[in-house]
Amino acid sequence: MSDQQVIAARNPVYRKRLYMHRVGIFLSSIAMAFGLIFLMWILFTLIVKGFSAVNLAMFTESTPAPGSEGGGLMNAIVGSFMMVGAATLISTPIGILAGIYLAEYGDKSWFGGLTRFVTDIMLSAPSIVVGLFVYAIYVANVKHFSGWAGSIAISLIAIPVVVRTTDNMLGLVPASLREAAFALGAPRWKVALLVRLRAVKAGVVTGILLAVARISGETAPLLFTALSNQFFNGNMNKPMANLPVVIYQFAMSPYENWRDLAWAGALLITFSVLGLNILSRTLFNQKTQH
Repeated sequence: MSDQQVIAARNPVYRKRLYMHRVGIFLSSIAMAFGLIFLMWILFTLIVKGFSAVNLAMFTESTPAPGSEGGGLMNAIVGSFMMVGAATLISTPIGILAGIYLAEYGDKSWFGGLTRFVTDIMLSAPSIVVGLFVYAIYVANVKHFSGWAGSIAISLIAIPVVVRTTDNMLGLVPASLREAAFALGAPRWKVALLVRLRAVKAGVVTGILLAVARISGETAPLLFTALSNQFFNGNMNKPMANLPVVIYQFAMSPYENWRDLAWAGALLITFSVLGLNILSRTLFNQKTQH
């Protein structure tokens, strides 16, 4: 008999706990297997249907007109890249500076506590609410949809992710490192920017990549802000095509080539987000190992 079996035979309380432990492990394993089966099913369907529609025209031609053959997703790919890029440029400095403020000054101020509270609300807020908010304050006033409106909407989704990640990463910096910098006569802003932030730069970059992955597939905010555009458009002040909205529109269409392009676009977004997640985890793991 093993040591566990001997202890269980002598102690009924331990035997009951061991039994509950095994039941919990069994149920957890069943739940994990159940989730993985459906996840693999979804990915398999996406790969099979998406790869069949991937070709050169997908990256070189704009979205087709209703009833026409061929076509691609070039305008939607470029539009998504421009809006996500603009949103990243907007959200990154705001999120990092807000995270630095929370880590350095937020523990002892009511404004820091309020900022954390609002950030947590924004993290859990439905994205469609963000889209309606930007529509009400921007689109309704300028009287037209635009790529800038879409960038503002998804940047509001990315900012709280960057803020919380930066705040949490800076909190991991040892107090001795800060004290050593203060002992050398460094002012507080230099300690925050050149010591604490530099020490956790890989974690902050990870938060930025996770924010980009989060906003890359958002559809609801862009429906109310950027809308879409059948033609190629490089002007951010006009309605702009984007992959999430094009997938949404094409997936429900009666045209087979549109549905094929929707599968291809979904595959492209999935692999892009997967790549960003792998990159962010790799950077974070490298930092924790050092």
